[in-house]
Amino acid sequence: MKFLIYSVNFAPDLVGIGKYSGEMAAWLAQQGHTVHAVVAPPYYPCWKRQPNYPRASYQRETWQGVDIWRAPLWVPKSPSGLTRILHLLSFAITSLPIMLWHIAWRPDVVLCVAPAFVCAPMGLLTARMCGAQAWLHIQDFEIDVAFEMGLLKGKLLQRLVLRMERWLLRHFDSVSSISSRMVERLFGKGVPRERIHLFPNWVDMSRIFPLSVESRYRKQLAIDRDTITVLFSGSLGGKQGLMLIPEVATLLIGRKDIVFVICGDGVMKPQLEQAAANLPNLRFLPLQPAERLGELLGMADVHLLPQCPNAQDLVLPSKLSGMLASGRSVIATCNPGTEVESVVSKCGIVVPPENPPALAEAIIRLADDRAMRLELGRRARAWAEANIGRDTVLRRVFGPIESPLANEEVHDAAA
Repeated sequence: MKFLIYSVNFAPDLVGIGKYSGEMAAWLAQQGHTVHAVVAPPYYPCWKRQPNYPRASYQRETWQGVDIWRAPLWVPKSPSGLTRILHLLSFAITSLPIMLWHIAWRPDVVLCVAPAFVCAPMGLLTARMCGAQAWLHIQDFEIDVAFEMGLLKGKLLQRLVLRMERWLLRHFDSVSSISSRMVERLFGKGVPRERIHLFPNWVDMSRIFPLSVESRYRKQLAIDRDTITVLFSGSLGGKQGLMLIPEVATLLIGRKDIVFVICGDGVMKPQLEQAAANLPNLRFLPLQPAERLGELLGMADVHLLPQCPNAQDLVLPSKLSGMLASGRSVIATCNPGTEVESVVSKCGIVVPPENPPALAEAIIRLADDRAMRLELGRRARAWAEANIGRDTVLRRVFGPIESPLANEEVHDAAA
């Protein structure tokens, strides 16, 4: 079959949506399908275009059997509500001629990945003009997040945008999302239940697994073997409640046996570094190569998953998959009834969001109880193996391949 994937973010991004869009495309190519991808140059999570991708040029390349077409886009230095919209609109405009060209290629499936939802109309039009299946995959509800977090404001604007979103969603043949709560939200937005599918993010279990030897990152950061390492690794974005970490590190500054590590890059990094300027128990690492991700995650004794309460049920953090696969204990900040709570409560500790004392108490509890840490880590790995292995997820979603989303198990999960 011929797949056309339409996604702003794509490989070689190491985190976030680009990582999953790239891995999905490569996996489809490995199964013998012909895959084209219309994407932007890599810029995330640093919000800086990579030097080998010129500012205003179109490029075509081949990567792991995928034919990639890159359209230029504007990357703001300081992303905000308005600049993010203009940023995504720039890609929707520049990618339009490439999508129109692909009508003649006649793909069997046009798969749009949101964000960016502004690309959905062109993806739908392309599918309709060449008779392909129109499939929208939602990694997060960017419109809901924008209004919940105050990036966009105004009741009239909200009603208008949500009405447009509802119309678009109802016109795709298939709409998928990454968690059961997000699937339920699709039904609430008017998508017929038979068109809704669960398509969770995954993890390569052969690359991320519990380490049997000490991670080299401990030596690199001068962390003793007996020191409890509390790790956050991922994009440093505004919707993750990351300022909680230096607050908790301040509360635990007297615990010489506990050290915090923040690994990643993004718009929040300068603020985090400023807040940690006088904290000897908080250290930073830049975004690490993909081939060292397993070793990085294995450095942790405890993984942290902070969440902004306004966005915690509108997104399911992709970084959670790697945390669980690493076989380490996890502490998440979220409210009862959210998707994150439903997962982490089985194999970790859940504390209320924006509550530094509660988070500090949970960290101390795990730091002082090695048996509990090991048991929660064992449960985390077992849950990951049963639910989010890469081949398990992708075979379930794309098989039988003649009808990529015709899978009764997925339908049941959406019900």
